[in-house]
Amino acid sequence: MNQINILVPELPESITNATIIHWNKKVGDIIKQDEILVEIETEKVILEVPASVNGILKSILKNEGETVYNKQIIGLIKETKNIQSNKNNIKNLNNIKKINQVFQNTQDELFQRYLSPSIRRIMLKNNSYSLHTLKKKKNFIHKNKDSSKNTLIPENKNSNNRNEKRVLMTPIRKRISEKLLYSKNNTAMLTTFNEVNMQSIINLRNLYGKSFQENYKVRLGFMSFFIKAVVESLKIFKTINARIEKNYIVYYDYFDINVAIATNTGLVTPVLKDVNSMTMSQIEKKIKYFIAQSNQEKLQLSDLIGGNFTITNGGTFGSLLSTPIINPPQSAILGMHTIQDRPISINQEIKIAPMMYIALSYDHRLIDGKEAVGFLNMVKNKLEDFTRVLLEI
Repeated sequence: MNQINILVPELPESITNATIIHWNKKVGDIIKQDEILVEIETEKVILEVPASVNGILKSILKNEGETVYNKQIIGLIKETKNIQSNKNNIKNLNNIKKINQVFQNTQDELFQRYLSPSIRRIMLKNNSYSLHTLKKKKNFIHKNKDSSKNTLIPENKNSNNRNEKRVLMTPIRKRISEKLLYSKNNTAMLTTFNEVNMQSIINLRNLYGKSFQENYKVRLGFMSFFIKAVVESLKIFKTINARIEKNYIVYYDYFDINVAIATNTGLVTPVLKDVNSMTMSQIEKKIKYFIAQSNQEKLQLSDLIGGNFTITNGGTFGSLLSTPIINPPQSAILGMHTIQDRPISINQEIKIAPMMYIALSYDHRLIDGKEAVGFLNMVKNKLEDFTRVLLEI
């Protein structure tokens, strides 16, 4: 019988370490090839490490919560042949004891800490956090006549409970906080605002939305309009599509746009690469793909690295106005907000129109106010008359 090393996957150059968040097996468990053994969290994504052979888990060298490095050995498998499948031994049965021990924890903490990404995906897909659902889907627990006992949240019998919990920050959340603080302390950030009459965009969606979805099998959203308007504006205001690198200004002649997406573990900004060559249907499909992959914690590192400019949409959560923080090393970020009917003057008449506030945060070291205001005005004008984008004027 051979002894096989369990290794940390190869990490990209920009990531130096990772953290073990959960072992799905314990020492002595039977392992089948390609079965997920351990989940490792980097500052960007969660990686699942599968078994390379059939065998028995001989030892665990790095425990949950410990920091590990590229290609480091974290466990050992004793390879054996003709291991019989044992479904009751597959993922997460060991978590039942853990859940019972920490039953006073909140549902979300249990959800993130003790369940594997594959189990979490099933729970999210079925919009259920109950152990009863897991029992049906993954043989997660044994039969229990009273399914009401299988909820993760016990009844709070003591309404005066004032306990506190100390939870270690995840690598992703830690990296987000570091980047935000870096941006705040290392850029001369300023925000300028404008508002867009979204009526023409809404009219286009109402007129062509159904045909668009029938033809391309994807919904026509607002983001593709904004991305197209931004790219055409970046072609004119080249400094906004640039970054500072020591004593140099680096200008991009391509257009990679980050789209901010909220996930269960934090905000991620996957990149639409060479978006100027993409059609609106391709943009919408890619965004849909990013959202699906984000919710399942299956985004690839290549999806998250790079980008020249970021668009974030706080309007999906009802935000009326905000000052988005620059995503370094980029020099600017555009914030979209909720659409709200407001009275405005159109041809010297007061009318009600669907208005959206937009905000551009920019690094004043590189971008002057005139450029920032001009860029935001151009984005506004292209959105209010989207034919300008189609004609590239």
